Amino acid sequence: MAKTDYRTIDQYHDVFPEETQERMEQVRNLIKKIVPESEEVISYQIPAFKIGKKFLIYYAAFPNHISLSSPWSEAFLKNFETDLEDLKISKSAIQFPNNKPFPLDLIKKMIAFRKKELD
Repeated sequence: MAKTDYRTIDQYHDVFPEETQERMEQVRNLIKKIVPESEEVISYQIPAFKIGKKFLIYYAAFPNHISLSSPWSEAFLKNFETDLEDLKISKSAIQFPNNKPFPLDLIKKMIAFRKKELD
């Protein structure tokens, strides 16, 4: 992908295939539903949501996966340890492969957990 200067999440979504756009829109809608007070922004040229000055979560699309990013706490990683064992994870990113069902229930729980961490 060429260097870009996204100003909105819609601009970011528009450059991806339809199936990827749908997955990203599902994440976006979950965040809006669970954390309606969050603000949509572009940070590091990817979609992000923040509450005040604190970043709740980022997401990004890649050819083979959708990535959710945040500075995951030890409590977060411990809480979701079993759910994440088949996924590629780091201290700041979790990759959800495009060739597997998109775990919206898990993502919903993760967003809610992050919201509680920021409260």
